[in-house]
Amino acid sequence: MELEDRAGRFRFLIRDRDSKFTAAFDAVLTDNGTAVVLTPPQSPRSNAFAERWIRTVRTECTDRLLITGERHLRTVLNQYAEHYNAGRAHRSLGLRAPDDDPNVIPLPAAMVRRRQVLGGLLNEYRTTSPRLPHHPQGKPSSAA
Repeated sequence: MELEDRAGRFRFLIRDRDSKFTAAFDAVLTDNGTAVVLTPPQSPRSNAFAERWIRTVRTECTDRLLITGERHLRTVLNQYAEHYNAGRAHRSLGLRAPDDDPNVIPLPAAMVRRRQVLGGLLNEYRTTSPRLPHHPQGKPSSAA
């Protein structure tokens, strides 16, 4: 999920038709170059995926960090979105990430490597192929 364009501006905002969003609210976003997309009328589940993603971001990421400013927030959200799509296991996808190649069958490996994301707040786990023990060839042992 790409949150912003190359210039760092948000490209669109998907929102419901709640009366708390006034025409002035939409005008500010439009003047900023952000397109406002309304969910269909009388369809409460149409925004469920976005709301679930926001809940996941909050519980797994932003509620555990002290955000120091807009630039920091953008960096954290972009890094979390990358983790969410490429490194986080999803139950609905058979514990695979959305960006995983569906044609590749992961084989069990002897070792699991951990990579810390966001300074250790999140952990990603990858399987690696087993390493064979290294036996140096050369001088025979002098013990006799």
